Amino acid sequence: MAGGGDGGAFFSVIWGLGASGFGWILVTDFRGAARRFHAMSARSVPFGGDRPPVVGVGFVRFVAGVFALVGPVVLVTGLLDLVRDPAAPEPMPRPPLPLAVFAVLGAGVGLWTFWRRSGVLRPEWAKGGTLRRAAAVVLTGVLVAFPALLVLGRTTPMLLVWLLGGAAGVVLLPGRRDGTGSGPGADDVRAPH
Repeated sequence: MAGGGDGGAFFSVIWGLGASGFGWILVTDFRGAARRFHAMSARSVPFGGDRPPVVGVGFVRFVAGVFALVGPVVLVTGLLDLVRDPAAPEPMPRPPLPLAVFAVLGAGVGLWTFWRRSGVLRPEWAKGGTLRRAAAVVLTGVLVAFPALLVLGRTTPMLLVWLLGGAAGVVLLPGRRDGTGSGPGADDVRAPH
């Protein structure tokens, strides 16, 4: 792992936190999180139609298990690197224009995918309480801020925004306490054809 001077240690800490959180929530299927993630993923494919998913919930949990095991190792390694070399990450060079355009277009496609009728965030907004709606707003803000900070070359704020988006995603993954939204078909809120 690289030291803190080039942002490698800071990236490792944030990646380790995100991988650990998502991994453990999905592998343990906390309040149906793995089933919800599987349903959300299938629903979020922009032009997927009504084809059945290629992989099942078991595969999602297996991959999550890898992240749940690797995430804490990367987190501890990053923290140790930060303790050894606490220098702030250097700003990234500004990306070339094609990469900047690609990042902005990717953010636009992400916003459309998340907020379209069959997207991930629209049903969360419609059925969610204050915390779930706040998480949907945070994810929307992250989709706008992350590419903007990437284009500006601001490493630390970009990684913090990424971490904030991961935390909002962790809020949305588990089903509600009352059990609604955690069943295998509960996430399918598509309008009838």
